[in-house]
Amino acid sequence: MTDKADKQGKPTRGRRSKIDLLPDDVKSLLDGLLRDGKNSQQEVLDAVHDYIEQQGLPEDIKPSRSGLNRYATRMEAIGRDLRDVREVSQALVGQLGDKPTGEVSRLILEIGRTQLFKAMMHANEQEGEVDIGMIKDAMLAAQRLESAAMQSHKREKEIRKAFAEEAAATAEKIAKKAGLTAETVSNIKKEILGIA
Repeated sequence: MTDKADKQGKPTRGRRSKIDLLPDDVKSLLDGLLRDGKNSQQEVLDAVHDYIEQQGLPEDIKPSRSGLNRYATRMEAIGRDLRDVREVSQALVGQLGDKPTGEVSRLILEIGRTQLFKAMMHANEQEGEVDIGMIKDAMLAAQRLESAAMQSHKREKEIRKAFAEEAAATAEKIAKKAGLTAETVSNIKKEILGIA
């Protein structure tokens, strides 16, 4: 695949769009108006241009209609993918029901890995090669997903252990007050703590 070129024949691959380079406050306004969905693209463009003028920012940062259209299309595609992933995740997690959280974490990790793979494949199809920076970002994201799953699992085990210990102590007090034998009290504690 060949690199795209601008009007002067300069390669544009990897260059950030004019909208991506907007100041944070302008970009936030633009994103908010697009998310709202109540405004036409022309109304969004007019509002952004007005805001840029009110802030005394340079005229040359004003996005064009075609640039806004490309950005809005890209954001809608990303939003659609996120909604699809969310729906699939909710359906799969719903099917898991009361299964251990570890299975839910594994499912979420698998979805994350799949999405990273799809993103890398898409980049490869679009540009002919995978950007090293994207691979590093993908690896970092995968590492964070794994770490989050491990922390979640560790925390869940700690909570279960603390709850079991508290329940065992309470059961021991009640059993003693009820006049049960020491052996029976011990057996109840073992059952609660999962030692039996």
